Amino acid sequence: MISTLYFLTLLSSALAWGRIGLRSEGSLRNETGGENEDICTCNAFLPASTFPVGDLVVVEQKAVEISQTLELQMGKLEEYEIKVIDYAEKIIKLTAEIEQMEKNTDGYTENDFIEKKVEIKQVEALIKELQLSINRSTVIFESLHVEITAAVATLTRLEKTYDKNMVLLTRREYIKVQVQLEECERRHQELFNPNIGSCAHTGIVKVSKPIVSHLNIHLSSSYKFGGWGKDSKPLPERESMYWYSGNTNTHFNYIRFYADYKSLILREHFENHNLASGWQSYGNNYIIRENTLYYQLNNPFGIAKLNFTTMKYESRVIPKASRFSYAQFTDQYFDFAADETGLWVIYATDESGGRIVLAKINEASFGIEEEWQTSMYKPSVSNAFMVCGVMYAVRSLDILTEEIFYKYDTKTSQGSFTSISFERFQEKFSNLDYNPTDQKLYMYNDGYYVNYHLWFNHTAEATVAKPVLVT
Repeated sequence: MISTLYFLTLLSSALAWGRIGLRSEGSLRNETGGENEDICTCNAFLPASTFPVGDLVVVEQKAVEISQTLELQMGKLEEYEIKVIDYAEKIIKLTAEIEQMEKNTDGYTENDFIEKKVEIKQVEALIKELQLSINRSTVIFESLHVEITAAVATLTRLEKTYDKNMVLLTRREYIKVQVQLEECERRHQELFNPNIGSCAHTGIVKVSKPIVSHLNIHLSSSYKFGGWGKDSKPLPERESMYWYSGNTNTHFNYIRFYADYKSLILREHFENHNLASGWQSYGNNYIIRENTLYYQLNNPFGIAKLNFTTMKYESRVIPKASRFSYAQFTDQYFDFAADETGLWVIYATDESGGRIVLAKINEASFGIEEEWQTSMYKPSVSNAFMVCGVMYAVRSLDILTEEIFYKYDTKTSQGSFTSISFERFQEKFSNLDYNPTDQKLYMYNDGYYVNYHLWFNHTAEATVAKPVLVT
């Protein structure tokens, strides 16, 4: 069809000049005809071979099919991530329930045991189904690689043999499809083989749906204030440890450690630490790093730490730091955060007009190494956390929606607006922290343990849209 159109174009051009003469010499000349008429003669040379339009159409159709397949697989990857975590938690809960039944067999009937067997079979069937789905996705990726390679080979042949301008557009479409495939494979790799500890990305691009683990150890929603999570730099043999502290107000006076996730769900702690008199405080943005608790101290107003290995307390007063809290609760003046680059504290000063100040903490001396002042007013923010030296600030959009709306990069000393929405399980939360050991966000959400999986932009910086800088 394309070759026919090409010929008709030549034909129409020739007719505009006059009659067509197929000659072997010259392409255009004037002749004198009968009755003193001037005649323009155009010589048209047809190519020895016609463009194989059929091959190009097949390639174009295949590009559409591959693009649709990739979009479908991208959606499935998100489903896999939720299912993997959901099934893991079901297994842990079933294991815990079975252990309880084994300890007190007289307290259960035969029907109770039959019911547990049915639940185990159901989870087993779900896991097998998920495994088959993941395997099918892997096979599809491999098949798409083969199809794209074959299509590119066809395009290269057409480009070398025939008119390049007709092929280049389709080639560009295939480049887009290749990029789609690479992105899909990257997300598959990130989900099942995350590159923990790496900062080879340009930031967060997506937050998963909330993964709700359990109600707090008190089994009471009135314990709205507190925090939970994992050590961001665990000691050997404590990599699986979880910590928790909760209260009915912002008062902070104890913390408990759990050997693993199952122990947390069963409420079986192996250590309970009550803060010493004079070292108790208010505020809930504390963290555990290298078996050391970092938290806010109210008297004197500053920051404190407790090393659980030595049981030694230390405190520091940060000059100019003032009592600017986050939007949802009072007493949240110092917010500790840990990421791949180290330990941080987030606060505000009168001098900054209540705008957030970031400070990098020297873990050995417990002193401030460097500070950055941002343009974001702290009381307008719900909470904040650090990832790879970048602070992300969040705010509430509605009763169950939160948004990462601002980020500040300490490497460039620049802030910019962004918009990454994610769901909350309950209305309010008092603690939100990123953990670099598993690249998850941990939220204490009105008494519930909630966590989120993060997706990062691993593409080249040149492909990232220029941020809107905040002055």
